[in-house]
Amino acid sequence: MGSCIVFGWVAILAGVPAVWAQSQVSHALAMHGQPKYGPDFRHFDYVNPHAPKGGTMRLAARGTFDSFHPFIPKGNAAFGSSYFESLLAQSDDEPFTMYGLLAASLEVPEDRSWVTFTLHPEARWHDGQPVTVEDVIWSLEVLKRDGRPFFRFYYGSVSGAEKVGERQVKFTFSDKSNRELPLIIGQMPVLPKHYWASRDFTRTTLEPPLTSGPYRVKDFEPARFVRLERVQDYWGKDLPVNVGQNNFDIIRTDYYRDATVIRTALKAGDVDYHNENIAKVWALDYDVPPVRKGWIVKAKIPHERPTGMQAFVFNTRRPVFQDRRVRQALAYAFDFEWTNKTLFFSQYARTESFFSNSELASSGVPEGEELEVLERYRDRLPPEVFTTPYRAPKTDGSGWLRDNLRTAFALLKDAGWEVRDFKLVNVATGEPMQFEILLVSPSFERVVLPFVRNLKRLGIEPRVRLVDQSQYINRLRAFDFDFLVGGWGQAESPGNEQRSFWSSAAAQSPSARNYAGIEDPVIDELIELLIQAPSRESLVARTRALDRVLLHGYYVIPQWHLRFQRILYWNKFSRPETHSKYGTSTSYWWYDAEKAARLKAARDADEPMSSRTPQEPSVRTVQGKDTRR
Repeated sequence: MGSCIVFGWVAILAGVPAVWAQSQVSHALAMHGQPKYGPDFRHFDYVNPHAPKGGTMRLAARGTFDSFHPFIPKGNAAFGSSYFESLLAQSDDEPFTMYGLLAASLEVPEDRSWVTFTLHPEARWHDGQPVTVEDVIWSLEVLKRDGRPFFRFYYGSVSGAEKVGERQVKFTFSDKSNRELPLIIGQMPVLPKHYWASRDFTRTTLEPPLTSGPYRVKDFEPARFVRLERVQDYWGKDLPVNVGQNNFDIIRTDYYRDATVIRTALKAGDVDYHNENIAKVWALDYDVPPVRKGWIVKAKIPHERPTGMQAFVFNTRRPVFQDRRVRQALAYAFDFEWTNKTLFFSQYARTESFFSNSELASSGVPEGEELEVLERYRDRLPPEVFTTPYRAPKTDGSGWLRDNLRTAFALLKDAGWEVRDFKLVNVATGEPMQFEILLVSPSFERVVLPFVRNLKRLGIEPRVRLVDQSQYINRLRAFDFDFLVGGWGQAESPGNEQRSFWSSAAAQSPSARNYAGIEDPVIDELIELLIQAPSRESLVARTRALDRVLLHGYYVIPQWHLRFQRILYWNKFSRPETHSKYGTSTSYWWYDAEKAARLKAARDADEPMSSRTPQEPSVRTVQGKDTRR
């Protein structure tokens, strides 16, 4: 390959044939622009590089598990069972930028039509064997062939993988316009080919997997707990991407059937950390002695990460929801303001974008490059895409929806529905409007039942069906539902995954997340334009265009999002004073022996903790600006 500086700051190759002249070798790769951290960086800004190792972190998971194999559609894999590493690791304080993990360096041409990774010579599996190029190539092959269908979809543009050196593997891409592909293949989990040679990759297993990461399974009891131990001689512990992380000697996860029991276990001291997702519980259930005495810290951590979309989702594969006007009308029956005030203690913000809480969210009317993109499809889009900003229906919070329901009736009448004998029926067929709302979480019933009451005022006959996790997953994969609560998380640099969310090809794929069954050529083209964005500015504009078209398709009834993390933890841990823009993670925390001793003394004496951590510690982001709200 000629002479090159392997760890140079995106160093240009010198003295190489012309075909290689435009390629660059680096320790990192950004989706757009330059990586924040140079080749000599020691650690990420949001970690404590001097964090001590030791102690135990006890976590809780709701549900059960029957497998340690997370890469196939069968079974229910254990929480945290995927400790396989990837070629690159992502930073948490910049948009989609990745740094070397299993790969010591990477090389890409200017057009990103291929990427070559050079593996770390020290990279080892836990059995001592080296991570090889053959492992990397085999991982791609087996995931696409036998893994979850998502992998075939996600790595569909990877046309080839070949060994080009003792520790070098080159991937080529069929899609020459997708700048994200080198990063996507860098995220691929690398699996040990020699380990799976004597095992059936397509079957679930409770044999702890062979991995290369910082933790491995120490012991477990099916459906009850998994205990991970830190690997003392972990090959990558001193890599810049790992410094200050993976600090606990033991991470134990206990499984509970009910979230209420998890909260009880937290208060009793059987669980160390809990991320609370129920607003009412956060507001009312933690006024207990351990919190008042400072034994348990209750903290809100602001974040700036995209919150995506959580919503009621229409299955447009069902005839009743194929008319856009019907979908738009039913949104007027959901009273978010009353729900937020009465059930959530006004903690949430209304979601009005599929890319909420980020610069990617559309707003106002389209202009600039976003307008230029949408103009191509003007004759195939609703006129209001260009003239009317999307706004979710609003109320005064009193629970009285007379004006909203009048608007809904007008839309339904326009779509060919009318009320007969107190039932909403299709004028042409006489069939009443009725559908099932599928739920998997009992906590959502209190949200859905008032919505159902409002739907009945329109003459609709909705039914609520609560099922267990296994039945829910099976029905989701078979598209056997009318209406459900779903969600799509989003990253700061959206790309390939949007095909799985909204494309026509994904509409009939059981492994994809196109729950709504969207099949729209305009959306397909907008996804491809987004993926092909040549700059950050174009990516933002094209994402906003996609967002606007999705919103005006009324495929969902948006719900809400939270702009901070609600966490509780026993006051024997410490965390960095700075946190990333994505909030905090226990990956960066450490066991604090001094705090633990004070906590034990306070509990033994049944007294408040002395010199205890404030309930809501002052925090600042790595950019250095105050984020307290």
